[in-house]
Amino acid sequence: MTTLARGLDTLTRDALAVLQPGFTGTTAPDWVLRRLGEGLGSVGIFGRNITSSEQLAALTAQLRAEREDLLVAIDEEGGDVTRLEVRTGSSFPGNLALGAVDDTALTQAVAREMGRRLAACGVNLDWAPSADVNSNPDNPVIGVRAFGADPQLVARHTAAYIRGLQGAGVAACTKHFPGHGDTAVDSHHAMPRIDADLDTLTARELIPFRAAVAAGTKAVMSAHILVPALDSALPATLSPAALHGLLRAPVSEGGLGFEGLIVTDGMEMRAISAAYGIERGSVLAIAAGADAICVGGGLSDEDTVVRLRDALVAAVRAGELPEARLADAAARVRALGDWARQTGGPGAAEGIAPAPEAGLRAARRALRVTPGDQPYEPPTGPAFVAAFTPMANIAVGDETPWGVAAELARLLPGTGTATYGQRDAEGAEGAADGATGGVPALIANVLGKAADRRIVAVVRDVHRHPWMADALDTLLAARPDTVVVEMGVPQAPPTGALHIATHGAARVCGLAAAEVITGGVAGG
Repeated sequence: MTTLARGLDTLTRDALAVLQPGFTGTTAPDWVLRRLGEGLGSVGIFGRNITSSEQLAALTAQLRAEREDLLVAIDEEGGDVTRLEVRTGSSFPGNLALGAVDDTALTQAVAREMGRRLAACGVNLDWAPSADVNSNPDNPVIGVRAFGADPQLVARHTAAYIRGLQGAGVAACTKHFPGHGDTAVDSHHAMPRIDADLDTLTARELIPFRAAVAAGTKAVMSAHILVPALDSALPATLSPAALHGLLRAPVSEGGLGFEGLIVTDGMEMRAISAAYGIERGSVLAIAAGADAICVGGGLSDEDTVVRLRDALVAAVRAGELPEARLADAAARVRALGDWARQTGGPGAAEGIAPAPEAGLRAARRALRVTPGDQPYEPPTGPAFVAAFTPMANIAVGDETPWGVAAELARLLPGTGTATYGQRDAEGAEGAADGATGGVPALIANVLGKAADRRIVAVVRDVHRHPWMADALDTLLAARPDTVVVEMGVPQAPPTGALHIATHGAARVCGLAAAEVITGGVAGG
């Protein structure tokens, strides 16, 4: 083999090593197995790849038979964002619930149990936790995924989560650097912008990330957000000032001193793909200091991997991307793969005592129950659940069930449910009993279906959705004995005969709320 050929082979392997692609199917496609042999260092697992824990364990074993130091990554935050339990809802409450309890030992225990389950399935890198400070209550993409709006609270729970997850042998990937909490735009759709000055960023957004670095987080995920205080032209994922100049820079120079793996958020997200294209965006990200390119939430084919590999190789050959920078990025991927091979996997899970009730205990403790003006009498017969449902953000997806109807039906057989969205509130789709459309028709529909059953209104971020607030007000005027369950950020004042704030929409949050509605367990 010539010197040139050897060089190209190394370059190609390094280009493959920095990619974190997804794929379709519940077994590994031939192209993935082949690319692992050529140098691919990571894969991403999504809900589409999972039917059960046993199947996932078999899939990761199949992948790891080709490369034992493979990073198998997943977006498993618990709460609203789950891939492991995408079709049932999560056994763990999300960050806002844990922040509401504010018991770092509990947060660490929940993360440790989640890590144990992931390790048992062969997953060794979790794109979590979110260390965003949800300072903007109108944030459409973070919300309950954040521990809260107080930087110090977010910092201590971020650190606890990392300790729990990595104590189970699963590398944490703290996100979304330098902080996605003060945005009103979802970067899945467009480019968010944070206009806070550097002092504000230092006192708010960066505090949890400094805590994450101090706690030893193995990876940090960059955000596709424009922060002019750091870089007036490039989003953080593509910005040398944000990644190399702030995240990597030594503490003595004002940086965070992070030495682990920098992973991009999904490059197919519109904030990057629409403005730069994923090939150009990937080159700029690696040049800026990122080490791993996350792609595969929406793009999951071999052609995408080949295009990105070739774009990186071409950029090196054209002098647009230093070869040493690509080699350094690939080396960081392999180093984390070595750590995971030695530390994680099913063997690590076997050494940890299972804690199957950890998530439910946390969900119960996270409830905030506010009684109405009259004493509350739990229903003794079937109820009717009216779920006022906003459009799901892409991070959560619309596959995962949420609410209290399933759990309430188990406790109160005969309970019925119906779902209402913004179109029902704005149109005539729900017209009934002579109503002419809009909110009156929607509520007439609820009242007609409920008949004499107790109504339970389930809402999510009611403060962000005027149609939802109007529908809830109209319903409460007609049926003051309605129970209200807020499963998003509880920003609006409590209303209803009983108001339950769950701080998230995980399955266990719905179960904990259903218990209280029926006069059962609370707290614990």
